[in-house]
Amino acid sequence: MPLRRFALLLTAVTLSTAALATPAPATATHYPLTLDNCGVPLTFTHAPRKAVTIGQAATEMLYALGVGEHVAATSLWFNAVLPQYKAVNDGIERLADNAPGFESVIARRPDFVPVQFEWMVGPQGAVGTREQFHDLQIPTYILPSDCEGKNNSVGADGTRLEAFRIDTLYKSIRQLAEIFDVQARGEQLVAGYQTRLAKAVEHARKADGKQVSAVFWFSSPDISVDPYVAGRKGIPAFMLDTLGMRNVIDSDEEWPPVGWETIARANPDILIIARMDRRRFPADDHEKKLAFLKSDPVTRNMAAVKQNRIVIMDASAMESSVRLFNGIEQLGDAVHRVADVQ
Repeated sequence: MPLRRFALLLTAVTLSTAALATPAPATATHYPLTLDNCGVPLTFTHAPRKAVTIGQAATEMLYALGVGEHVAATSLWFNAVLPQYKAVNDGIERLADNAPGFESVIARRPDFVPVQFEWMVGPQGAVGTREQFHDLQIPTYILPSDCEGKNNSVGADGTRLEAFRIDTLYKSIRQLAEIFDVQARGEQLVAGYQTRLAKAVEHARKADGKQVSAVFWFSSPDISVDPYVAGRKGIPAFMLDTLGMRNVIDSDEEWPPVGWETIARANPDILIIARMDRRRFPADDHEKKLAFLKSDPVTRNMAAVKQNRIVIMDASAMESSVRLFNGIEQLGDAVHRVADVQ
């Protein structure tokens, strides 16, 4: 990113934080509440009493909002729950580590189903369609970051029509807070995250040296095939752009498969690999990722591998979740480590 653009971004983030770091006054929700979600109108006559979540990001947002007692069951986990939410999570049923069955969700008789990914509950939903749930009078809520400016019918994980905007994450928190009538808590969370983001940008700005390049490796169907890496418009790309870093992958797909030869030619300064607890693919195991990087004849000669410039990041921090801010802080520290040896 050119230095002028980075300076403008820093100014914008700082001004935004200065204006919004103090939580806005919150009023009680007036039911019936109607809001638009990914082009679908939703109406709530009261705060949900029994939610079933599909996606860790949605689950931990509800925990952060303090409404965990209204979560009846969860599903689709990448990492262990954040330590501060372990106590509430321990008392909640997990339907599946990955996609739950439609019948298992409705069997819990939920009155609300928050969803992290549209490919889970959407036109070709792995769990079901929104119409299937709505026909049973069960409203579904898809996190706006996965439907706004994105086409989920193209590519395995969808294709970004527009670059991810952090405002869509804040929108998720605020709308969920309004649905559950906890707006004050929602504004408090958003203000805190805005402050953390501005501090991370300022921290990265203080690292002198050339622009740092990077690639995010999420997983692979098999350890030896083309890895799923972050495209140029998704959440990881937002993290890199915000910190003045450069993504070496030029694709609008969310997580396109790209060959290691191509990545090696781009020679990124840093490799960021996902750590996760799920085991859907062999490469979900970050230890196997590390072993591959250090043994494969192509990857072992990459400067980032030889010099151990590898960041191990929770997979959930690479998503539009409350962990994104942990990830961006971790990347900011990595920028300094690279700058220190240049």
